[in-house]
Order: sequence, then C-alpha cells, then structure tokens
Amino acid sequence: MSLLAWDDEQDFADADRGFLARLDPCLIRDADGRVVWDNDAYAFLDDDCPPTAHPSLWRQSRLVARQGLYEVVPGIYQVRGLDISHVTFVEGDRGVLVVDPLISTEVAAAALALYRAHRGPRPVTAVLYSHSHLDHFGGVRGVVDEADVAAGRIPVLAPAGFLAHAVSENVFTGPAMVRRAGYMYGTVLPKGPAGQIGCGLGQTTSTGSVGLIAPTLDITETGQEEVIDGIRMVFQLTPGTEAPAEMNFHFPERRALCVAENACHTLHNVLTLRGALVRDPSAWARYLTETLRLFADSSDVVFASHHWPTWGADRAVRFLEEQRDAYAYLHDQSVRLINAGLTGAEIAEELRFPPALERAWHARGYYGTLSHNAKAVYQRYMGWFDGNPAHLWQHPPVAAARRYVEFMGGADAVLAKARQAYEAGDLRWVAEVVNHVIFAEPDHAEARVLQADAFEKLGQAAESGPWRNFYLVGAAELRGPVAGSPARPAPDLLAALTAEQIFQSMAVRLNGPRAGDRRLLLRWEIGSGSDSSDPAAAPEIWTLLLSNGALTPMPGDAPRGERPHATLRLARTTLNAVLSGASTFLDEITAGTVSLDGDPEALLTFSTLLDKPDWNFPIVTP
Repeated sequence: MSLLAWDDEQDFADADRGFLARLDPCLIRDADGRVVWDNDAYAFLDDDCPPTAHPSLWRQSRLVARQGLYEVVPGIYQVRGLDISHVTFVEGDRGVLVVDPLISTEVAAAALALYRAHRGPRPVTAVLYSHSHLDHFGGVRGVVDEADVAAGRIPVLAPAGFLAHAVSENVFTGPAMVRRAGYMYGTVLPKGPAGQIGCGLGQTTSTGSVGLIAPTLDITETGQEEVIDGIRMVFQLTPGTEAPAEMNFHFPERRALCVAENACHTLHNVLTLRGALVRDPSAWARYLTETLRLFADSSDVVFASHHWPTWGADRAVRFLEEQRDAYAYLHDQSVRLINAGLTGAEIAEELRFPPALERAWHARGYYGTLSHNAKAVYQRYMGWFDGNPAHLWQHPPVAAARRYVEFMGGADAVLAKARQAYEAGDLRWVAEVVNHVIFAEPDHAEARVLQADAFEKLGQAAESGPWRNFYLVGAAELRGPVAGSPARPAPDLLAALTAEQIFQSMAVRLNGPRAGDRRLLLRWEIGSGSDSSDPAAAPEIWTLLLSNGALTPMPGDAPRGERPHATLRLARTTLNAVLSGASTFLDEITAGTVSLDGDPEALLTFSTLLDKPDWNFPIVTP
C-alpha cells in the first residue's frame, strides 16, 4: 500500500475519456418488471472511502461503476457499467459489429438502445464473441434475432472450440459453481459501504435472461483475417489463457487492439474462487508476448471487455508488458518456491511482486490475488497433497472439528481464547479456530456471532472484491437465512449440449452406492424435433450402460448385440425440457411425446438413481 501513488489520477482520466451519455436511470427490468440491473445503487461510491472498505478496492469500484456510452476511437464505442462486462460497438459500412453482448438479453438490449440513441439506428451486421465465458455472449438475443443468423444475414464469430467450452464449463459441477458464485459476487448482500461494493472486475452480474446463438464463423488460427461490413479484423488465438477458448483481435484501420479478457486493470484469476479448471499463467504470459510482437507497432489504443482503455502506443506497450510480467512472475516464482520445498499455503504467504508491479494499479489483486493464484499454480503442478504424510488421511471437517474442540477443552474454552485473539486483531486465527466450534456444534450461537464478526472485519479489510464478498456473505449466512443461489441452467445452454455431454452430466449425478448392484441398458433414439431445421433427419442413437455403479454412454447400439431393457424415442426439444426441470419423463410419456418400448420399470429405476443437485448447500456450516 505504501508504494501506491494515490495522487495518480490517470485511471480516472482514462475511465472518463470519450464519455458521451449515461443511461438515466440505470435501472433495467425484465418483461415482468423484475430488476435485472441497478447501477444507480452504487451512487454511494461517490463519497470518501469509509472504514468498512479497503481504500484501494473502493478506488477500483469507483472506477468500475462508471456507466454510459464511450468513444474509444472514432467508429469504436463501448457501453460500460450495464453488467460485469462491457459491450463494444464497431461501426462498419452499413451497420455495426457487436462485440461481447454481456450476460443478459435485457441489459444487452438496453446497451444497444443507448448506442443507437446517440449514433443512429444502425443495424447489427455481425456479432463477435471474444471468448467462452457467459458474460461475453449471454445477452446475444438482446442484439440480434436468431432467424437472421440462421438465414446467413448476420454472422457470429468466435474462437475455435467456443461452443463446446461455453456449454460444458459448468455442466458437471454447475450447482457447486453457482452456489459459490453467489459468495464470489456477493449477490445476496445489500449494496452499500458495509456490504457489496463491487467485485474488482466489475460491479456484479446481471440477472436477466441468458441466451446463446451458436457461432457461424470460427476463427481457427492466429493471423486469420476477416472483413465484415467493411471492418477488417486480424485475429490472435489465445486458448488456455483466461478462458479455454479466447482470442485477441486487431482493427488495423483504426489502430485499435482488443485483448478480450487477457489484460485488464486487475490481476486476474488463475483459479477463480467460484471453482473452475486451473488456468496456465505461463501460457498466458507467452500469448501476451505474442500480442506485443503482432500488434504493438500498429496500435494506438488497447481496450478489453472489462474496465477502460489505455491510449498511446508507449502506454499501451507498458500496460501489456506489465500484465505479461505479472503472470510470468506469478508462475515462475511459484514454481521456483515449489522446487524449494514450499507448499501452496507457504508460497502464498511469501510471494510478493517486485516494486514496479506492486506499484502498478492494474496489477493489484482486485479480482485474482497473488495469494490464491499462487496456491492455484501449486495445485496445477502438484495437486491437493503437499507431501506431508500427516495430511494424507485427515479426518473430514466435522469429525476433525469435534476432535479439535475436545482437545482444546470444549467449545466455551475455545471461544474464550478466540475472543482474546479477536481483541488482539488476529482475525485469521479466530476464523480458523471458531470454524472448528461451528462444525462441531453448528447451533452454538456465540460461536456463530464471533465467527460472523471476524468474517465481517476480514471482508472490510480485503483489497480483493471476491475475498470481501466471500467473507461478508459468510457472515450474513451465519447471522441468519439469506436468499439462495439464483441461477439455474439456461435453456439455450442446455440446447447447445451434445448428446454425449448430456449423458455425461447424468453420469456424474448417478448415485453409485445405490446403483452398484444393478445392470441396465437403455437405448435412446433422439430425433431433431418438429421445430428443427431438418425434422426428418435420422435420429441420433445412444446406449447407456449402467454397471458396477458407473454409467457409460456409447454411441450407437449396445456392443455384442446385447438387448436393451428399454428403448426411448423422443425429440431433442423434449429431452431439453426434462433436463431443465420443466417436465419429467413420466409427464412426457403420458403426453405421448416420449415413446417407450420394453420394460418401463427400467426407466423408472434409472430415474430414481439420479441425484437432484442441491443448489443451496451449506458452506460456512456443516
């Protein structure tokens, strides 16, 4: 903190540069009148930082909360502050290219309307997804009609592998990720100086209708050029950086470079706290080196789908170099310390950026942090086990907690010592030891109060937005019931799953212990459906084998001519309805939309062996 230049106002000047108009009021509702976005709720950030927030995070939130239509360069415009991400509009000969249309239909439509109110009623002539995360494609139905895309009138561009990654990232562990995302973004917290003030990358996520329209033009190699509506674009594929399918792209005639989410005004996540596969910061750094080689000499501005642009060739190069060096340093020094025998927790405690990166506002840990990113690097290379045999076969949380509390003289004795630690300011230790009391005795009122107080103070002191939100949501849940996780699978995402992905998602829901002594073969004939572009197409054939508590999907008929217990014939749209929870197989059989040959008990047995996900499982209590 002492290295930071608090009198440096460059970020504020850049965040305000090119401002054209605000959305006033910045309150967006869905068709039923439900509020899906309220940026005006962050007006309190205009005040000085209170003692309930970290000054650096407060500064970042003030910058990120700015909203409205901004000119990046003539012909390129952004609407910021209408979601966690930004949407970019690039003007062509006839209309406008839309880049990264936010999370929700409603906010994307509002952004397009704001752009048109000040730049004219230009038609959308193309859509571009920079990468496979939801906040960069979910609002697409707010800017284009799928019929125009299907008819070839509006192309949709995306990096190779986009669709598979866009729909698969949250399939297997979706409920757990969504539950933890509620903590990460603080969606249940009141917005205010003592509550949710942002998440570092943006303010929060919109909660409207999520859609997906499949790409029609894949970017398959670095250097690929496309000209659409007179807009020339040169692409750089960057798979495995911030997203498994991602790309940067350059607009040569405007000397403008979009770096997607590979370089933002924060240190990003190597492993996001909501949960995901660990990313590769070494590859991330290498791709940014390539970005500089490809585009630095022909770019006067660098912008992304979060935060504000950086203008001027020299400043843009320094920004990209420092971002590159941050990920390289994080990776290389973590690996060096791994080879010195340090564990992930020890590396996280020791690792610090060198002074130049420590001073760079854009490398601060507002979203990712050196602490949890270093642990992620350790996890990527070494896994969960730190090599100490004492940690090889530990008791699970509840069993361990009961033993700890008994060893320490009982809950009251632990709390008495924890209060002393609280008064001494050792909040990390309070959180650790009182957690044992809560997991040993979940209804211990004094323990819950003390833990909530410790979480609250830890959250208020956090520079990272997700850390603050995790602590404050944990405190809120200890103090009383709060709203649960709001998200469920979006119909468009379910419809984009392949049949194999659907059956794999069933496999991870199978209750293996209950299914262990059963053997079932279910044959599926999945037709396109009457609403398909080709309803007469031959059905897709799959066989599901349940044996030894495992579910194995196999394309085609069963091997060795084994006779299935039952065959189901249904349209893909019907299967989607069942997957979304809008219907059941029994409902569809009764309605005649599913045909069942063979033993109906086989399907019933199979259905009862699939666990229903718990979208609101406990986190800070057992």
